[in-house]
Formats: sequence, structure tokens, C-alpha cells
Amino acid sequence: MRALITGATGGIGQAFAMLLAKQGVALILTGRNTEKLKQMQMHLHTDVQIISADLSNIAECYGLYETLKNENIDIVINNAGVGVVGMFWETDGKKELDMLALNVQAVHILTKLFLQDFRKRNYGYILNVASSAGFTAGPCMAAYYAGKSYVLRLTQAIAEELRQEKSRVRVSVLCAGPVDTDFNRNAAAVSAVKGISPKKAAKEGLKGLFGGKTVILPDRTTKLVYIMQKYLPMHIVTTCNYHIQKRKRG
Repeated sequence: MRALITGATGGIGQAFAMLLAKQGVALILTGRNTEKLKQMQMHLHTDVQIISADLSNIAECYGLYETLKNENIDIVINNAGVGVVGMFWETDGKKELDMLALNVQAVHILTKLFLQDFRKRNYGYILNVASSAGFTAGPCMAAYYAGKSYVLRLTQAIAEELRQEKSRVRVSVLCAGPVDTDFNRNAAAVSAVKGISPKKAAKEGLKGLFGGKTVILPDRTTKLVYIMQKYLPMHIVTTCNYHIQKRKRG
């Protein structure tokens, strides 16, 4: 098997790479930090190809697919993502648009292109990394939450389309809560809640993907949040989110 992992230079992406390497899966790793990609290539005991790419650039998304479309890829993990914290009227608009280009546009493009190939052969796995943020609205991280909701709902819709035509292609979405990565540092945020390990998130993500789950909730806290947001009034949920995310501003 051969897997493409975007945003593979750290956090959950790196954990995906390590777990799949142990299973003997050949890897294609992408990210913006070429040196980190090279280090991973040296230390992972499997066939590893690295491709430096900035997937917030639409041309590089299509370029990545063109480079790989004949590589017989079996698994695509759309993991690359960043965050922006702050009141919507205060945050940098360009940073938010770059974030949405990476978190939403790149996922949309790569999912569509590889899914078209997978459907032709009636086989393949796509795992999109969203977040528990996708369950609801998120004051102080408004655009980030909205983008993750897009990824969640897009994946759910595609999974149902595939189910209706009895396809063997599997599409899943990983909705983790806080994960102990560099995400908060990169978003200039202070962590409000202790996160699970990247290895735990990645392990549950792969288990759910290969087990045929559409929405993957990797820990008890995320499952509880998923249940609560279904039954609590939206204004209570968003008020809670406001106070949680406000703490991230330090």
C-alpha cells in the first residue's frame, strides 16, 4: 500500500506517518519544511518519498495531484491545517484566507481529484482531518470553526454518496478535540485544555478509517462534546465556546 499524508512534518501528520511506516506502508509526505521532511525520510523504516509543497496555494494543490496521479496511491490523509485566534474584527484577514485555503480549499481539491481516481477502480481510503470545532460555531476562532464544519459536512455527504452507490471506496473524517501539538503555538494561542497525544489521535483515526466509520471521535471528551452539542441550545454552546477560546488569547 502507498499513502499520501499532507502536513506530515509534525503533530498528527507525523504520527500517521510513524504508524503507517510500522505497518510497511510506503509513504508520500508533504509539508512546507523540507528539512523536517528529509529527517523523517531518514528515520522512517519504509519507502518514503517527500514533496515540499505549500497547499494554501491552489496551483500547488493541483501540481501535487498531477505529480502523483499515476503513483497508485491507496490512502490519502488530508491533515495539513493551521488556526487563527481572535475576535473576527481583529484578526488578520489575509492570514484567515490563507488558513481557509489550506484547511478547506486544499482538502476540497485533493479529496475530489483522488476520489475520482479511487471510484474508477472501486478502491481507496480518504481521511480528512477536521476537528470537534466542526460540530458548532466558535467565537474567537470563527473562521477556523467554520472551515472545520465545511470539512466535516463535506466528508459526511461524500460518504453517503458512496454508500448509496455501494462503492468500496471509504471516506472518513477525524474530529479530535485538543491535541498536544504545535497547533496553538503556531496560532499564537495559549492552550485552554490539555490535549490527547498525536499518536492517540492518529491511531484512532486509522482504526476508524479502516473500520468503515464516517465520523471518527478519538476520545471520550470528544464523544461527550459531540453528544452535548446535539441537545443543548446553540446559544449555550457558543457561549461556552466563547469562554474556552477566549482563554487561548492569553
